[in-house]
This record gives sequence, structure tokens and C-alpha cells, in this order.
Amino acid sequence: MQVELLNDQGQSSSNVDVPETVFGRDYNEALIHQLVVAYQANARQGTRAQKDRQMVKHSTKKPFKQKGTGRARAGMTSSPLWRGGGRIFPNSPDENFTQKINKKMYRAGMASIFSQLVREGRLAVVDSMKVDSPKTKQLADKFKAMNLQSVLVIAEEVDENLYLASRNLPNVLVVEPRYADPLSLVHYKKVIVTKAAIDQLKEMFA
Repeated sequence: MQVELLNDQGQSSSNVDVPETVFGRDYNEALIHQLVVAYQANARQGTRAQKDRQMVKHSTKKPFKQKGTGRARAGMTSSPLWRGGGRIFPNSPDENFTQKINKKMYRAGMASIFSQLVREGRLAVVDSMKVDSPKTKQLADKFKAMNLQSVLVIAEEVDENLYLASRNLPNVLVVEPRYADPLSLVHYKKVIVTKAAIDQLKEMFA
């Protein structure tokens, strides 16, 4: 199959052949959703902590007598039913949020995302993505000329100039194929892939 090839002005100059095994898959919404949720879950850190009824500061004295008050019986103020009491199922710092995704599922899901981007016209190919110096303005002018505001660039190699020029641009992310993640592919409005990176994507996800 073919995908449009963009020039330096962001106009479609011609088409370029891409592997159908990566860019021509059927849309699998359930698999893509599972992929994105698992990626976000695996990025979570178990840094929050709450106290149970053993850990909260409280008195062991019975708040009021058992009978005659008309109120529900209570033994300690540390009860989860009381204000300031402990949590029934508290969050702990060692909580594990990771979700496992099989390799075949991951490859199929990523290929499904790339294929849907092509169908929606959100993916295009460029010859290369290089800058002469690590200047943010130079890369910003390049994207402005191509009429790109929110863009994910997948380049075969991210050298120091390209990295330094892109890291301070909002809504711009430049990565190598091995660092392309499902969340970024879904998030950015336009995905630009260099010609040399297509072969790497084919090797990874075909």
C-alpha cells in the first residue's frame, strides 16, 4: 500500500510504498484500548499511602457507653465509619498497577494504530528529519512551514541536534521507532515517519 510523501512545505509531493502488514491492518478498538490502558497503568507509581484503623492516632477508650444513648454502639474512634478513622482498604506505597500485554498483542495493537492513522490521514512520510544546529527556532520554523502544530516524529535516528531542538517545543515529540508508544500515537494529531524508520517499524511490528 501507499502513503503520501510530504515535502518541506507540508504538501503531498508523491506516494511511498509501506508494508501492509504494519499500515494495512484492520481496526481493533478493544485491543487498542487495552494497549493504551496498560501503557498508562504501567507508568503509574505506587507513591500514595493511607492509614488503616491500626495506624491512625486515636484513643482506645470507648467513646460513650454501650446502652442508653440512642446512638449506634461504638468501640473506638479509629473506626472507618468515624471522621478521622482509618480506611478499610488503604492504598499502600508498594501497590502494583502493572498490566501484562503479550508480545503478539502488542505488535498487533501497534500495527492497528498505525493502520488507523493512515485511514484517517493523520500519518505521512518524509525523506528525513534533520536540523543543522540545536536551535529550537530552526525546527519550529520547519514545522510551521509544513503547517504542523501537534506532531509526533518517528525518525530512524535522533541525533543531539534534533533532540535539543525539539525538547522545548510544546505539542512536539521526536522519538526513534523503538520508543514509539501507543499513547503518543493516539494523542498527537499528526504522525510523521521518515523513510528509513519504516523498515525499522516493519521489523518490529510486522
